[in-house]
Amino acid sequence: MSEQPRRHRTSGKPYRRPKKDPVRILAFEALRAVDERDAYANLVLPPLLRKAREQGDFDARDAALATELVYGTLRRQGTYDAVLAACVDRPLGEVDPPVLDVLSLGAHQLLGTRIPTHAAVSATVELARVVLGDGRAKFVNAVLRKVAQHDLDGWLERVAPPYDDDPEEHLAVVHSHPRWVVSALWDSLGGGRAGIEELLRADNERPEVTLVARPGRSGAEELLEEDAAVPGRWSPFAVRLSEGGEPGAVAAVRDGRAGVQDEGSQLVAIALANAPVEGPDRRWLDGCAGPGGKAALLGALAAQRGALLVASEKQTHRAGLVARALDGNPGPYQVIAADGTRPAWRPGSFDRVLVDVPCTGLGALRRRPEARWRRRPEDLEGFAPLQRGLLRTALESVRVGGVVGYATCSPHLAETRAVVADVLKQFPDTDLIDARGLLPGVPDLGDGPDVQLWPHLHGTDAMYLALIRRTG
Repeated sequence: MSEQPRRHRTSGKPYRRPKKDPVRILAFEALRAVDERDAYANLVLPPLLRKAREQGDFDARDAALATELVYGTLRRQGTYDAVLAACVDRPLGEVDPPVLDVLSLGAHQLLGTRIPTHAAVSATVELARVVLGDGRAKFVNAVLRKVAQHDLDGWLERVAPPYDDDPEEHLAVVHSHPRWVVSALWDSLGGGRAGIEELLRADNERPEVTLVARPGRSGAEELLEEDAAVPGRWSPFAVRLSEGGEPGAVAAVRDGRAGVQDEGSQLVAIALANAPVEGPDRRWLDGCAGPGGKAALLGALAAQRGALLVASEKQTHRAGLVARALDGNPGPYQVIAADGTRPAWRPGSFDRVLVDVPCTGLGALRRRPEARWRRRPEDLEGFAPLQRGLLRTALESVRVGGVVGYATCSPHLAETRAVVADVLKQFPDTDLIDARGLLPGVPDLGDGPDVQLWPHLHGTDAMYLALIRRTG
């Protein structure tokens, strides 16, 4: 006897099983990992894509769409939350997080991509049927049909306050940043509306993949042989993959002779290496070396001068990453697991010291868009003692005539100039070096002597650098 088709409980119509869309299911899984485990998308997504390719479910176009869905949804989450709040009959905080993730994916397809409206709604409802069940899929369908009534500009006119009434809240909703982040970035950047809007837009753009050729092991000319590779803007060791691409497919990267490193980070290492020191130049220290990108470049530059690099990292597993990055370095180096605020070396042991301190990461929102929603203003208080302690130790660790570089991937004034000013009160025998002259060709570096890089001005992460010489 043949099996009868399953009937819907209420309509009596034959039940249709939901279609499984591997691209959207993968995007949903990535968003759930970010939400549930505080994971970072740039760490979660690659293994999911790799597994999908290995199973034969994905081609390059599928991977590109999944990547756009994940990163686009995370970047514009604040804007989409404002839109969804206008379409849901309860506070968004009362919507189950998995349901909200599906709604956000749908909102991004409707408002942030060229996917046709019908296809965006139907594909998202099918996803909801698979991962949430038929009941909640009806809710998703009803909400997304409301979202589809306007395009993004139409919604922004409805959910964002006028700029003249509340500039910071307007920018926060339109450009999808928390209000406190907008305020902090604006304070650091200065200027009027045009500059801050350019910066916030740049934060929402997908950054190019930038490689670094490690001197003595590879050169930019080798990396430029890759498809769609173009020279970096400022660093002589930088090569950009202008059409994306998989860095792991580059032979020099696989061999450790090159790496993936934002050009701003490269410029920090280059500036420290080129800062003039008085006397010998034999011992360098990277006091916050994990995960090893700057240490690998510093080690290569030190090797060219016959100098030793000591790379110190507090966390053992991150010290292992540093050791891997330095493996094969052409000159002498040492990797140690040590607390940078309780040094395992004597005062005045080094000629050059870099401390790229832990921070809120507000300078890397292009790469880690979820960080903007994860950070809180009170996090600044948590980082402040560590940042000051690391800079104090760095100044104690360098000899008279030597140079310290204080760097951080945040433009927040509380993590940059405030830290330097506070610590230097305790070290009167120091001079700030004008770092701008050590970044030749790089424009828009402000009044100095410190340097703040910006995504919209330099195409880099918003790295900060202050160079300090011990004079006595």
